[in-house]
Amino acid sequence: MRWLIFFLAGLSMCEAESRRDAMVREQIQARGITNAVVLAAMRKVPREEFVPASRRGMAFQDGALPIECGQTISQPYIVALMSELLEVKRGDKVLEVGTGSGYQAAVLAEMGVEVYSVEIVEWLATNAAGRLKRLGYGNVKVKRGDGYLGWKEHAPFDGIIVTCAVEPVPPALVEQLKTGGRLVVPLGEAAETQMLVVLKKDAKSKVSRRDVTPVLFVPLVREEKKR
Repeated sequence: MRWLIFFLAGLSMCEAESRRDAMVREQIQARGITNAVVLAAMRKVPREEFVPASRRGMAFQDGALPIECGQTISQPYIVALMSELLEVKRGDKVLEVGTGSGYQAAVLAEMGVEVYSVEIVEWLATNAAGRLKRLGYGNVKVKRGDGYLGWKEHAPFDGIIVTCAVEPVPPALVEQLKTGGRLVVPLGEAAETQMLVVLKKDAKSKVSRRDVTPVLFVPLVREEKKR
């Protein structure tokens, strides 16, 4: 079946692998990402499987792409950067807010991380869960829900990654972060450029902030705003 997908997209499996390798080399390593585990995951995860069929030939371009339900799949460099900023290790437990097509979750799973991902759009949650299962990422669990509230049943988390813009930081996410854990999140209003920040929680539950780079993400959608 997978060969048929590549055929319809005008890509052979060998071409897709070659383009992924070039994507990592030219877009990610060239910009300073050095974590070997992140780089290996970005090379291995078939990004082309996480974009709509009509855009598979564009999967490796240096930028975000629209997916279904008005959402996006993030630029490869940003996915790698956020994965590196988490500073997680194999066996750690990570909460992701905003599953989307499942690509960021797949990268973390490929790094050996146990991922709990929350997506408010039911269609996206269902399809991402099915896609991740089909591709063999059994260490990802997806639920439809309000990511602002996190996933309390599986807290605390070694790291939390938010793939949509929010302001201010949801208190539940800080509460569900382990001592010493990192929260990587785009902070700012949806209509403006946001700041990608790393928040770190110390033993006294105080949170320090480090600004990393300007970014542009779709907004976090709350339960009460869902149509």
